[in-house]
Amino acid sequence: MTVRNRGALAAMAAGVAALTVAALVACGSQPTESVGAEEASTLASTPPAAASAPSVPVTAGELPADAETIPPVRLVIPEINVTATVNAVGVKERTNEFEVPPGVNQIGWYRYGPGLETAAGSVVIAGHVDSAKQGKGAFFRLRELGQGDTLTAIGSDGKARRYRVVAREEYAKTKIPLDRYFARDGKPRLTLITCGGPFDAKARKYRDNIVVTAVPA
Repeated sequence: MTVRNRGALAAMAAGVAALTVAALVACGSQPTESVGAEEASTLASTPPAAASAPSVPVTAGELPADAETIPPVRLVIPEINVTATVNAVGVKERTNEFEVPPGVNQIGWYRYGPGLETAAGSVVIAGHVDSAKQGKGAFFRLRELGQGDTLTAIGSDGKARRYRVVAREEYAKTKIPLDRYFARDGKPRLTLITCGGPFDAKARKYRDNIVVTAVPA
């Protein structure tokens, strides 16, 4: 079943923003200066959807049967010393939240969006910044990436695809334009998401999301 409404989008936003259900270690409390926001925006072919319009698809089920879909299985980011396993994930059926792997050293690819072979749209990979029980996550240093940094996504076909960072942005959880970052249209790009900003000890979650956008190198 596919749900297409702003309520589902809001629930998904909360899940993507939280990224972990464990108690989190305070990290990166100072806001990250955004760079390349305009360039990231121009990669999308359509403006953000209106409140009443269809938005990010939220579905429950298995990996799409399309044989052309090539999931990323490993992500390598030399600049921040990341080599991480990528798991295909969707949304939690009970909560409609983005389902990120529980192990902080692994990251999740949104299986209902494009794969690495795509000629259009955003390939979304999200990961933990940290966990009180497990320590630093794979995306602990994601906020350090800058324009021109490179990364490599290895697909299930064994092919390594290089990307170049064009933008690093920070949004309050309630402000992140998920329509843009989960789009299936526009120029092909890789979108990396983790938590950032001040840590709310009472709510046990970070205030913001860090979003890094990269294009094929």
